[in-house]
Amino acid sequence: MKKFLKIFAAVAFGALLVGTFWFLWRKTRPVKYVYAIVQPKADTLRQYVVATGKVQPRDEVLIKPQISGIVSEVRKEAGQSVRKGEVIATVKVVPEMGQLSSAESRVSLAELSLEQTRREHDRTAALHAQGVVSDEEAEQSRTALLRAEEELQNAREGLEIVKNGISSRFKELSNTQIRSTIDGMILDVPIKVGNSVIQANTFNDGTTIASVADMSNMLFQGKVDETDVGKLREAMPVKLTIGALQNVELDARLEYVSPKAAEENGVIMFEVKAAVKIPEDIFVRAGYSANANILIESRENVLTLPESTLEFEGEKTYVQVLTGPEDVEEQTFERREVSVGLSNGIDIEITEGLAADEKVRGARQEKQ
Repeated sequence: MKKFLKIFAAVAFGALLVGTFWFLWRKTRPVKYVYAIVQPKADTLRQYVVATGKVQPRDEVLIKPQISGIVSEVRKEAGQSVRKGEVIATVKVVPEMGQLSSAESRVSLAELSLEQTRREHDRTAALHAQGVVSDEEAEQSRTALLRAEEELQNAREGLEIVKNGISSRFKELSNTQIRSTIDGMILDVPIKVGNSVIQANTFNDGTTIASVADMSNMLFQGKVDETDVGKLREAMPVKLTIGALQNVELDARLEYVSPKAAEENGVIMFEVKAAVKIPEDIFVRAGYSANANILIESRENVLTLPESTLEFEGEKTYVQVLTGPEDVEEQTFERREVSVGLSNGIDIEITEGLAADEKVRGARQEKQ
């Protein structure tokens, strides 16, 4: 038994020794790498500046009442289309007691004045028929009667306005009926029946009855970093992608670049706006978040390489050009300086130093 243990220990020691020598031998061998081979190709390169923002209607109008009161009827809901002049809601006037009392008193005085003027006119007319009163006095009497009747009519209309906010003679011009001022779609109706509203005046913006916008005329509003704003100019083409609309890309055109920066979280940003072209079969809701890819430069049919195949040293750029067969174990390469042009972040234009039929070293594939 002891002999067996001694033999086993000797064998194990020998195996350990051999394994150690084999491991050290493998570590001292030079490492060989196999690289992917990449050939330049003719392609179109486009460089974009990305702006993040949202899509909004170009013109959104807040409809305000011209009279204070209580909402008695709401005829429209958000999402419905509305024409200019169409009634959205109706406001019932709550009369102020002082004004109401004054208007009623004015009506009473006008009635008394009219009765007196009519009696005087009747006497004057009778005397004129007898030839006692001249035609001039008779004409003045008729004019005074007409004036008193008109005064009574005005007083009654004033009372109606104080009570109801409108007179029966001008009901089509009633400011108790809140009408849309533009054609478009109602985006929001923040009031309900029974809500009190305040008229728009010098000291108050007034209560918003509804917001209306033309949804066929949309505008992208976004921000770009100060490092990119110098590359932008008006009328540049824009590709718009909206997160809520999958696989939809909208065309737009840059129409505004802010001349003044705004600081956001320590970053200097500039506002940009682009007019969006919306197809008839796509509905874009106000406030959708969107990314705008603004095309700043494009090159067609140029020689390109993946940017990962290039080596950068200072202001110089190099590639490893394949000088031997591609499928042999010992690949050989020549380091060559090249001139580059436009880059889209993935591929880059090669302007000088490399032919279209040459091949260059790409990514390391495996280690032997």
